[in-house]
Amino acid sequence: MSEQKKSEKIQPFTAPKGVPDYTPPQSAAFLAVRDNFIQQAHNAGFEHIELPIFEDTGLFARGVGESTDVVSKEMYTFADRGDRSVTLRPEGTAGVMRAVIEHSLDRGQLPVKLNYAGPFFRYERPQAGRYRQLQQVGVEAIGIDDPALDAEIIALADRSYRSLGLKGFRLELTSLGDRNCRPAYRQKLQDFLFALPLDEETRKRAELNPLRVLDDKRPEVKEMTADAPLMLDHLDADCREHFETVTGLLDDMGVPYEVNPRMVRGLDYYTKTCFEFVHDGLGAQSGIGGGGRYDGLMAQLGGQDLSGIGYGLGVDRTLLALEAEGVTVGAERRVDVYGVALGAEAKEVLAVVINQLRAAGISADMSYGDRGLKGAMKGADRSRALYTLVLGEQELENDSIAIKNMRAHEQYDVALDGVLQFLQDKLES
Repeated sequence: MSEQKKSEKIQPFTAPKGVPDYTPPQSAAFLAVRDNFIQQAHNAGFEHIELPIFEDTGLFARGVGESTDVVSKEMYTFADRGDRSVTLRPEGTAGVMRAVIEHSLDRGQLPVKLNYAGPFFRYERPQAGRYRQLQQVGVEAIGIDDPALDAEIIALADRSYRSLGLKGFRLELTSLGDRNCRPAYRQKLQDFLFALPLDEETRKRAELNPLRVLDDKRPEVKEMTADAPLMLDHLDADCREHFETVTGLLDDMGVPYEVNPRMVRGLDYYTKTCFEFVHDGLGAQSGIGGGGRYDGLMAQLGGQDLSGIGYGLGVDRTLLALEAEGVTVGAERRVDVYGVALGAEAKEVLAVVINQLRAAGISADMSYGDRGLKGAMKGADRSRALYTLVLGEQELENDSIAIKNMRAHEQYDVALDGVLQFLQDKLES
């Protein structure tokens, strides 16, 4: 190898564009948010479902809607080695519905209440709060068309945010009607839109899904559609009663909300109740979660004609919202116990002690390398452990170990064979 090649510096890799890393200490906050969302769902009777990272492309094309930006512009789609078209999941509902149909979960007690978590993938232009790999926790309740279930889902999402200490968000709510009243409204909206000087792409969107035009963020389009007919004003009696029951229950539960008649979610399958949680401290990407009811989706994917409702809560954006409010979440302590060994023989003995503590369910770590007491104690401080074990020559001679209470600044000399019981008593008290 030439001297020139030897001197060339190997460039390190970086994460793909738009894919965030969560490293300590931020990873503790990430886990706290994700696990809290999951626990809140479990407290409400939702059971875990683990979904594939990729699915047949047709599932999302049919289930999410080919007119959506998600399907037409944002999916990571590729042919596998069997020349099958597969797609990294851009959202969770279609995959859950596929699993419910495939495994006949809808043949038992209804509603089927399922909870999932993990990464989802959309090829979007990266910016603060908008990632190509986004982390979500979702729930789906399938099989029952009951406004009380809608209210439960919305209240659960609201409680999930508030339980983290988040306050500066608002809930926006509307109804998108159903298969009975939406066709007449769709025609009325298209008649309005086709009378406007729309560009060719927007006109095509109006033909496929006119509701999407109302979600256009361009000022000139917003101005043109300011007087467009709204679905909320064209609900039939059943849909209006459904929506009024939902809002009445939310009032009774003390869940604050704002009715937003112009709300349009980014996925085509939504019907009736539709909602979004918004945090104004995040700038343009202000949505931190949302969802709605999706009557007809199961039948569209080859299953029974059953209703469903669910949500997806964004872990990434919730972290940004917490940061904007100055709210700290996540464990401050990495382990309960940290071991410091002084010398090779002490290290061998202490390694066995640490292993025994872990086997008993006590979180523990220890120093490695040949650092002295001062350097090893810095590691103990960084671990934020409650107790530090120090084992040196003198302790070995006495068949004991020094245990330091890092909060009370007290020290105990404990027999080696009594360390586990001592720490169990202290940590449980």
